[in-house]
Amino acid sequence: MKSHVTVLLEEAVASLELQEDSIVVDATYGAGGHAEKILSALGPKGTYIGIDVDSTAFTNAPKNPHKAALHLVNDNFKNLTNILSSLHTIDSVDAILADLGWRMEQFSGSGKGLSFQYDEPLHMTYGSAEAYNFTAYDIINTWDESVLADIIYGYGEERAARQIARAIVTIRKQEPIETTFQLRDLIANVVRTPRHTKTHPATKTFQALRIAVNDELQALETFITSAVTALNQGGRLAIITFHSLEDRIVKHQFRALANNNMATVLTKKPIIPSTDEVSDNPRARSAKLRVIQKNNVEQHEQSTNITTRI
Repeated sequence: MKSHVTVLLEEAVASLELQEDSIVVDATYGAGGHAEKILSALGPKGTYIGIDVDSTAFTNAPKNPHKAALHLVNDNFKNLTNILSSLHTIDSVDAILADLGWRMEQFSGSGKGLSFQYDEPLHMTYGSAEAYNFTAYDIINTWDESVLADIIYGYGEERAARQIARAIVTIRKQEPIETTFQLRDLIANVVRTPRHTKTHPATKTFQALRIAVNDELQALETFITSAVTALNQGGRLAIITFHSLEDRIVKHQFRALANNNMATVLTKKPIIPSTDEVSDNPRARSAKLRVIQKNNVEQHEQSTNITTRI
């Protein structure tokens, strides 16, 4: 499998408008591509905080040419408020970036069952499976058929959700579904995809299970709320999404913040990769970058007073 290529690298970092002394949160460290670009813009008085729920992301520390303060934190970005509190000297930040894509290495024989291209146990967890209340194995082998169908349809937008759920329940009565290949082959026998498409029929179901196991959508909502609170006045939050469920949450929460005059949406339409970038990295084709800037307190209070009088 090819090594990870950071998507919208230049556009995302440029949107933050960093200064040499900026305090920046890279909420999804990943392969460190955005990290090195951010650190190249920071001076010795700047601060970089990299967060990733997968501890293997920090195997190699990023290059830090100007010796900015550097903090690498193994945690979920939904815990941003507690993460910043644990750093003691940092009360607020100037910029926050979240890239919701996955590192290619996480799909390449990680042992977590995130990809149907490798025969692995059905975990689909970011970290150790023991730390989770349930894994994809539990969902597939123990949850009711109707709940399975709702998850596959709701989180995977899979039209054949009910047929897949029915097939899963039928097979698991005979033997447990324990591996990615078992699930992949089961789905391939149920879902018939058009000949012209290159998308594997198991793609949407695997996405749905991963989202359910890691509570990704709720985590994103919590993160956005915490991120805006953590920003200084005039600070910026930039988020890169890769599928419609994520993008819908970001768009709606950004719009709500703007309607409450807490922030200004800087991207009326999302920034998307150039034709050249998509040509070089087809994975980038679904990426969307949205950016907001936190309004100052006086603007928000003035808006609140006007609303109250009305």
